[in-house]
Amino acid sequence: MEYRHLGSSGLRVSALSLGAWITYGGQVGEEAAAECMRAAYDSGVNFFDNAEAYDAGNAERVMGKVIKKFQWKRSDLVISTKIFWGGNGPNDRGLSRKHIMEAIDASLRRLKLDYVDLVFCHRPDYHTPIEETVWAMDTLIKQGKAFYWGTSEWSAEQIMNAYGVARREHLVPPQMEQPEYNLFHRDRVEREYVPLYTGIGLGTTIWSPLASGLLTGKYNDGLPDGSRLSLDNYKWLRDTVLGDKAHERIHKVKMLKPVAEELGCTLAQLALAWCLKNPNVSTVITGATNAEQVAENMKALEVERMLTDDRMDRIDRIFDNKPTPPADFR
Repeated sequence: MEYRHLGSSGLRVSALSLGAWITYGGQVGEEAAAECMRAAYDSGVNFFDNAEAYDAGNAERVMGKVIKKFQWKRSDLVISTKIFWGGNGPNDRGLSRKHIMEAIDASLRRLKLDYVDLVFCHRPDYHTPIEETVWAMDTLIKQGKAFYWGTSEWSAEQIMNAYGVARREHLVPPQMEQPEYNLFHRDRVEREYVPLYTGIGLGTTIWSPLASGLLTGKYNDGLPDGSRLSLDNYKWLRDTVLGDKAHERIHKVKMLKPVAEELGCTLAQLALAWCLKNPNVSTVITGATNAEQVAENMKALEVERMLTDDRMDRIDRIFDNKPTPPADFR
């Protein structure tokens, strides 16, 4: 396993990590989740990602039970959760001080932990002053309930606003962002955030590296039975992934297959390796429903080493969506 610093912090996270989104408590049960986490841990994964919104908190309960079952040394783990959608009550969602403080306590109870290493603002809250959110995050860190805080799917401007408040008020600033990043979704990570990597030392814990399975090639010939997108309660995700541009995207995935064959790897491993190649990616959050899938994903580390500049250029030509770098007027 390769370990990377989370931005400019001293914290090191495994380059490949394991997330609980959709699967834990929803698509798979506790036993399968335990097998996945054990396989990841045995492969050197130390970062496990979660959120209060995942299966209405059940994903955190499952992860907490697994950690307790295996009695892993707490200092060997980097555990995260995300706060925003906590329920249906008027103060159960968003980034108010009330919800943040109550949400972190609820997450810790479900995870059966004294603290999480990372806590994210799951989305920006346009109804709460940014000062209130930054002060609340600073408070929970100073209470020892988390070590670092960050954002998920925030714009560069929103992150800088939070950072500015923290610096002005002498508070703990945001350290990391959790954006979607894959071969179809590149602009924010490769263009918008570029000034933040060196400017404030931003780290990234990227999600959906396989574009919800599209980059694995399993949807090349239609929607297979038993897949996540075939489930009735994930129609919203199916519409997003296999929407208006599905034909065009699937065509590009098919064009990528010869590159994977040349490297002797799967499409999924190639897509993960491509994400790992970005030096501004601190960790790639993977998902899995069984231990075998975890083991296959881990092989992406070997594929990354084979991605030469020529091969990266070849992939760029296939997808034809490389963001234009910010202009340098000097």
